[in-house]
This record gives sequence, C-alpha cells and structure tokens, in this order.
Amino acid sequence: MFSSPASSQSITDRFKSLFGGGSDQPAQEGTAAPAPGPESQPDLNCPSVAIRAGASTYAVAAPGKQPVGDDVRFQATITRTSRDCRQTGDQITARIGILGRVIAGPAGNPPTVEIPLRVAVVQGGIHEQTITTKVYHTTVSMDSDSVPFSLVAEDVVYPVPPGATGDSYIFYIGFDPQALAPERPAKPAKKKK
Repeated sequence: MFSSPASSQSITDRFKSLFGGGSDQPAQEGTAAPAPGPESQPDLNCPSVAIRAGASTYAVAAPGKQPVGDDVRFQATITRTSRDCRQTGDQITARIGILGRVIAGPAGNPPTVEIPLRVAVVQGGIHEQTITTKVYHTTVSMDSDSVPFSLVAEDVVYPVPPGATGDSYIFYIGFDPQALAPERPAKPAKKKK
C-alpha cells in the first residue's frame, strides 16, 4: 500500500486532522495519546505504540557501501506516533499515525526516497505472539536537506482479544528495509523422468 508524497496540506495539519492535538508538543518516548473523537470508544483498550528495538532509524548508503560516515545518502527517523481504535463486532480496526523526518547525508540524496514501515499488533509477554503485521511504503520528495514524512496505516484489523489479554497488546512500528528487497522468483519444479 503506497501513500502519496507530501501535498500542499502540511504533514502536521494532516496528522492533527486525523488524531487531533497540537503540533508543537514534543514526542514522548515515541508515543502520543490521541484526542478523544466521535469515533473513539472510551471503554476500548487501544494498545500503546512503541518503536521496535533496532528499527527506529533507516539509513541508506551509496551503492556497495555501508551506511556510515560519508557514505550515507539519507537517514530517516520516526519523531512522533499516535493511534486510534474502533471496535466493530468481533474486530478492532486501528489507525496508526507515524511522523518522521528524512535527512540528506554527505553522499548526496536521491530526488525521491521510498520509506518502508512495518506495523505489527503483538501480544507481549515472555513469548511474544504476533497477531497481525503489515508493511507500508511512503515516497518522500527530497526537495531540501531535511524533509518531514507521514504515514497513517488505517487498515490495521485484528480480532478482539479474549478477556484481559488485550492489556498485553502493543502496536510495534519500525522501518523494515527488507520489505524493499524484490521477491525471488520461484524456481521451476523439476520434471520427474
């Protein structure tokens, strides 16, 4: 699923229109609580958003190089998140909002960059269990050395957790560069003689 590049509406305005709240509030540990709206269900437990360890930045290097030092072409970071949940029957539909920034590196940035983000619903605990996961892509036009980006995953759907297990659910987000790798073609089946 691709989202459109930044349009004339500012990213902050787009984020505020979906989740409410002021744009001048600093990010707090990668999460921000949504403002209650007409669709919010106050008794519904909407899991918190956390950035998966090791997936908070996305750096890309010049071809054949490692993304360190002068070889970095660009680096993306997540600066703010929000979420909103709605229950319909036995399903919960969540909207996960992600704000971030792409910064050009010393190796020179391309005119556009594709940002791969993964959103997962996970039941935490000693043995974490992934309930659902999905990759999203957004394309950012690099018209300056530092460009904001936003993505709203509006189709995160999972079953209503039984009993109190919903208290251990969490929305994990992060960059997923593996999602940009082209899929390998399937090998043709060998014919039996």
